[in-house]
Amino acid sequence: MNDRAGRRRARRLAIGTAVVLALAGMNGPWLYRFSTAKYHDYEINKPEYKAENGHWDIIEFPKEYRQNTIHAALLHTGKILLVAGSGNNQDNFDAKKFDTRIWDPVKGTIKKVPTPSDLFCTGHTQLPNGNLLIAGGTKRYEKLKGDVTKAGGLMIVHNENPDKPITLPAGTTFTGRTNGKTFVSKDPVLVPRAKKVFDRTGKFLRNDPGLGRIYVEALKSGQKYETGTQDNYRIQGLTGADARNTYGIAQKLALDKKDFQGIRDAYEFDPVAEKYIKVDPMNEARWYPTLTTLSDGKVLSVSGLDDIGQLVPGKNEIFDPKTKTWTYTRTVRQFPTYPALFLMQSGKIFYSGSNAGYGPDDVGRDPGIWDVDSNKFTKIPGLSDPNMMETSGTVLLPPAQDQRYMVIGGGGVGESKLASNKTRIVDLKDPSPHFVDGPALEKGTRYPQSSILPDDTVLVSGGSEDYRGRGDSNILQARIYDPKANAFKRVADPLVGRNYHSGSILLPDGRVMFFGSDSLYGDKANTKPGTFEQRIEIYTPPYLYRDARPDLSGGPQTIERGGSGTFTSQHASTIKKARLIRPSASTHVTDVDQRSVALDFTVSGDKVTVTVPKNRNLVQSGWYMLFVDDDQGTPSKAQWVRVP
Repeated sequence: MNDRAGRRRARRLAIGTAVVLALAGMNGPWLYRFSTAKYHDYEINKPEYKAENGHWDIIEFPKEYRQNTIHAALLHTGKILLVAGSGNNQDNFDAKKFDTRIWDPVKGTIKKVPTPSDLFCTGHTQLPNGNLLIAGGTKRYEKLKGDVTKAGGLMIVHNENPDKPITLPAGTTFTGRTNGKTFVSKDPVLVPRAKKVFDRTGKFLRNDPGLGRIYVEALKSGQKYETGTQDNYRIQGLTGADARNTYGIAQKLALDKKDFQGIRDAYEFDPVAEKYIKVDPMNEARWYPTLTTLSDGKVLSVSGLDDIGQLVPGKNEIFDPKTKTWTYTRTVRQFPTYPALFLMQSGKIFYSGSNAGYGPDDVGRDPGIWDVDSNKFTKIPGLSDPNMMETSGTVLLPPAQDQRYMVIGGGGVGESKLASNKTRIVDLKDPSPHFVDGPALEKGTRYPQSSILPDDTVLVSGGSEDYRGRGDSNILQARIYDPKANAFKRVADPLVGRNYHSGSILLPDGRVMFFGSDSLYGDKANTKPGTFEQRIEIYTPPYLYRDARPDLSGGPQTIERGGSGTFTSQHASTIKKARLIRPSASTHVTDVDQRSVALDFTVSGDKVTVTVPKNRNLVQSGWYMLFVDDDQGTPSKAQWVRVP
């Protein structure tokens, strides 16, 4: 710092001290009226406070552009895609009012984008071509037990004909052979043909029926149309061989709660054209799925509730960006919804145990390493608070080459009051990986948001102590985690509470954007309904309150794996790090896209030459933000680079 800058800083400190002394000399009642809020506002806006703790700013869109943002993704244009769909609002769903916005955080412009389906609770990931793949969403909202008027549930349709499949249209009626009660299907269903089974000598043994799953409900309302036990159902309208070979089997069909139902729709969002482009639908309808990009650029789609509100029974599938089509994986493996699935440096998939619930509490909950091709799953021991993994967050700690993951907070199954204050860290480069506890949070925390910063730290903020912020339990705290020190540092408190349906996104200028929050109640007594948080909040980290930051310009837009690119910086001699950071696509405390890859670099004069690692499991194809950090840990603004 030069002498003039030092004198300016000393003068600011002197003025700040004088103001504090003057306030202290005033009488008590006046100071109380000046009040805690105003004094706090004064304190957090002092330059020295910002330089140590960072600063939060609230952004409120004009009324006509506000929406209940559930999903957000950073596009390679530097703009943010904000997706609401129906925004967890039944009235919007009934009116087919589905919303998307494009926001430019630099220019401050906002644009409405036509939204083709209800993408509420969809899945998403960045594609190699820079588009965002979006798959799944909402077909029907949940109905609580007291709101269900017609008995209904899952009907398994059996086809014993080995020669042909059969399609049953929507409106097909099923009548119980024992109970005599009639139910009607809500959608068409394709039932595959039966499979002939032979013994080792080639002798025919039997036909294993093809199975189709369909939601049915009673023709009339009332408890008398419920069934209590399993029954076999005749399908009306079928004749001859079809009538003999095709039938339904259902367990209890009742007035129980009916969960959300998913859709098969899939789209690519084009950041340049700023529109959705329809691609082939998934084989399975999914609500709450996770999409994970694999090393070859294909995308693995896992879990979700299907089109009858049941957890998809382990039928995972892969999207090929070249053909725009989906193919089932060869094997079956079931996870809870929104499972945190990360591509490892080895090409296998790491499942941290973080999830959004739904499904059995004893299936697919254990963390481990999954070989998708062989379907081998190796459990990882040592996880603390294993019964509190729903609504936890997981982040790949920087740099990605270290293969260390942190699992943050979490809560009990469903609407449990349990919440964990644990962080758990696992080193996947260890020959026998196991979890160890990291630094604890101050409070048990559901829905913690985490974003990797370009200086190799992680910002962790928000969440709530109870399910969906019950009891006014939002946590207005933020911390920065340093992986080298294995320690948190408390920084400036956020101004807005964030719980369910919230997330965070690192911006190309090094700031972090926070969106969403969907409190169940609006008061501590849990008597008033909550309102969706439509404001955005931006956190400016301490590193952006230093006297200067390195610049970075020029250079190629495309760098091959193993290749190099040369950029210009007037501060080249001070550069100590170079990082490629994959842009986030965040929802429901799940962001499996973000990762920070360390780059080798050399400096010559005002030129910085960076080299991209060769491993395609480490560096998936697509667009990245290239940051360089100086000797103070201050990052440049990002340059966008595509790795083909």
